[in-house]
Amino acid sequence: MDNPIKQAIEEWNQLLPQMNRFAPELNRLGEALLVCWQRRGKVLTAGNGGSACDAIHLAEELVVRYSKNRRALAAVALCDPGNLTCGGNDLGFNLVFSRQVEALGNPGDFLVVFSTSGNSANIVKAVETAKSQQLQTVAFIGKDGGALKGVCDFEFHIPVKNTARVQEAHLMLYHSLCEWIDQRVD
Repeated sequence: MDNPIKQAIEEWNQLLPQMNRFAPELNRLGEALLVCWQRRGKVLTAGNGGSACDAIHLAEELVVRYSKNRRALAAVALCDPGNLTCGGNDLGFNLVFSRQVEALGNPGDFLVVFSTSGNSANIVKAVETAKSQQLQTVAFIGKDGGALKGVCDFEFHIPVKNTARVQEAHLMLYHSLCEWIDQRVD
């Protein structure tokens, strides 16, 4: 049996050279986010499980700080336990994020979703609701891209099957975006 540590590192050695292809799209996203915040808009984030942790992590990096003290940037992770459990109980788990997008999203705002499969029904529904309300949409997806492939305004697709590698790559990408933002926001 292969050493799992060596295997994980080898998977990263194969994936890392491919990450540069996302630089233009990250730049384009960064510019669009700056316009959103200049207009007093906000970023909503959503995900399930480990992807929920990424959604929360990105939102807090924007609101609080990434690596320098700068002005706060409007971002809300749609992961409040009260909203999730109330929505899941009363409306069904497939609507827990779309309901919040409906309540909080305004035209020109952003919805950033994380889904390693691209098939999470509640994430797909949230994107549909965001589009109907004229939010810009961003998908961090993996594997074959699932139902979200080609659907969002910005897409960061990591085409590998290993969920851990997908989530690690997503972290690298949104941290790179945060570094870009830190250089441009006082």
